[in-house]
Amino acid sequence: MAVSKEDILETISNMTVMEVVDLISAMEEKFGVSAAAAVAAAPAAAGGGEAAAAEEKTEFDVVMSSFGSNKVGVIKVVRAITGLGLKEAKDMVEGAPSTVKEGASKDEAEDIKKQLEEAGASVELK
Repeated sequence: MAVSKEDILETISNMTVMEVVDLISAMEEKFGVSAAAAVAAAPAAAGGGEAAAAEEKTEFDVVMSSFGSNKVGVIKVVRAITGLGLKEAKDMVEGAPSTVKEGASKDEAEDIKKQLEEAGASVELK
């Protein structure tokens, strides 16, 4: 094997949420697996705090439907929540409706929703 498991895990742990989502989609396509199987396997492989969120029986997607009148404030909150760079966060905010976080626990989703709404965004939990 040219790349060790540790190298793969280290790379995944340094990815943003959006990069992991893209990776999961690519894995699903390449290996012909369903999204549910890929989503369950990826956080467990990453080993971070996402594993706990994936094991929750109730998972929520946090979807920002609009950024309201305070786009700069919403971009700052999106950057803090997702770890995205300025350009990626700006693109996400301007591309509303957009999914800010997928598979979050109920408490985490409520917290993210509260932060975004305080910044002026309109948010839905799905």
